[in-house]
Amino acid sequence: MWIERFKAKIAHATVTEANLKYEGSITIDEKLLDAVDIIEGERVQVLNINNGNRFDTYVIPGKAGSGVICLNGPAARQGLVGDQVMIISYAMMDFEEAKKFKAKVVNLDDRNKIKNTHGR
Repeated sequence: MWIERFKAKIAHATVTEANLKYEGSITIDEKLLDAVDIIEGERVQVLNINNGNRFDTYVIPGKAGSGVICLNGPAARQGLVGDQVMIISYAMMDFEEAKKFKAKVVNLDDRNKIKNTHGR
């Protein structure tokens, strides 16, 4: 049996840009992506803490160390610059593997720098 399981989370990220003219997606600082093993093109769920919106999109890597969290295209209508978001990735796993798997989590400060990391 296969199940979908929580794989990774970037917690308390601050939206730094919103680009309505782009085709779609979320641009995320590549250093943050590397910290939680999220890759370019991967599907993520974005949860906006400020307004309660939840939406799915795909990832575009941004400049490493820049702290960029940019909502692109239709996603730009889901939040404002300054909003805090959670960015969550899921993965399909065999049931037994999923019971043992530890998700990677990074908590960010108000400049989108990593405060701490842990597994769940």
